[in-house]
Amino acid sequence: MKKEAVCKKCRSAGQKLFLKGERCFTAKCAMVKKPYRPGVHGKMRRTVSEYGAQLIEKQKLCRIYNVRERQFKRYFKEASKEKGILGENIVKKLETRLDNVVFRLGWAESRRKARQLVNHGHFLVNNKKVNIPSYQVKPKDEIKIKPNSLQKGPFKDLSTKLKKYEPPKWLSLDKKKLVGKVLSFPSLEDANIPVDIHMVIEYYSR
Repeated sequence: MKKEAVCKKCRSAGQKLFLKGERCFTAKCAMVKKPYRPGVHGKMRRTVSEYGAQLIEKQKLCRIYNVRERQFKRYFKEASKEKGILGENIVKKLETRLDNVVFRLGWAESRRKARQLVNHGHFLVNNKKVNIPSYQVKPKDEIKIKPNSLQKGPFKDLSTKLKKYEPPKWLSLDKKKLVGKVLSFPSLEDANIPVDIHMVIEYYSR
């Protein structure tokens, strides 16, 4: 997908969704250069209905985690059947996707890039190759970069790049050995995403 197309998702949402990694923190960010919605009427203010606001939050969540509507519906249905708080359950399913964990460990600059790396078979989970981005990790799982992938482009000098990086508290990272571990399931607070999860729940509860 072209850079412009990805950046339009942030502009449509009206805020940064951090879909392009480091680029989102620079002056090249589309939300810095064009902080309004795309299209000829982008600069005009518009009134959004309650349903429209809920839809926007749902779309933001899908875009952040790079999941399609059909897949997200499945996550919502599964989360609804589990014990606990629904919002926490939904975020847990999204955060424990392997592509998201690769991103959270600092091994990819964006979830989109992490998904590509997982698809290409660069990672081991408990010493077994997993190339499914939606694979759900769980506490005590160990994630590694395949030894023969360490010298390839995406991972060159990764240890140096990670010196100042700290993963979220539900993950641990050995920056020298490049081994990540899942310490616990993440909470909604751990995810720290710019989405009103309650509005997403209301959208699907209609």
